[in-house]
Amino acid sequence: MKVRVFLAIFALSAAVQAADTPSPAPAAAAKVDRVEKARQAIAGKDWNVAVRELQAAVKETPQDADAHNLLGYSYRKRANPDLAKSFEHYEMALKINPNHKGAHEYIGEAYLMQGKPAEAETHLVKLEQICGGRGCEEYQDLAKSISEWKAKR
Repeated sequence: MKVRVFLAIFALSAAVQAADTPSPAPAAAAKVDRVEKARQAIAGKDWNVAVRELQAAVKETPQDADAHNLLGYSYRKRANPDLAKSFEHYEMALKINPNHKGAHEYIGEAYLMQGKPAEAETHLVKLEQICGGRGCEEYQDLAKSISEWKAKR
């Protein structure tokens, strides 16, 4: 009998404590879910789903540099790239975080799509500064893209 009473009291105290435990804010949880869905869509090259999820994510948390960067990337990778939207979101990501390595890499690649290697090289120089050399992946990827673009000219 004492064990049952103890278990009942223990269960009630756990329930009371659980009620006091704050849960994540719905908007923050939704944003995480949206960005995760977008990343899955990007992995599957489903650009429309990625754009839809990321548009909602940046609406919910407009200061999220990663979401803006991924949205710019998704616009750029569509069958019919929307470079104006890509630049808008890369620039927003860089306004929020001027040292965002991914945004520097991707905006550089977008400049190459426009035939502007000098602008791409500006971002390559910035990546070298941010990375403290040429060893980071973003620097190497953009350097390779610039080299390949020049080889085709």
